[in-house]
Amino acid sequence: MTGPEVLDVGRDAIITLLKVSAPLMVVGLVVGVIISLFQALTQIQEMTLVFVPKILAMFAVLVLALPFMGDVLSAHMMRIAALIAHGG
Repeated sequence: MTGPEVLDVGRDAIITLLKVSAPLMVVGLVVGVIISLFQALTQIQEMTLVFVPKILAMFAVLVLALPFMGDVLSAHMMRIAALIAHGG
């Protein structure tokens, strides 16, 4: 493999990583901001209040987005396997 081909594989891997992790990260961010606003408005400073809703929301999104994540990772693996089979 030449240098540009290696860079293409690396860029493809980073894009795949962003596609797979984006749903969980966005939900974690949104739930975190909502809980922070709730804590600021009510002046409740309980640390466990942040973790439980965020974990539940992220678990729900993980269950819903798992087929999408599997398809993205499978497509990436097929591209990598095709590159290996063709010798780069």
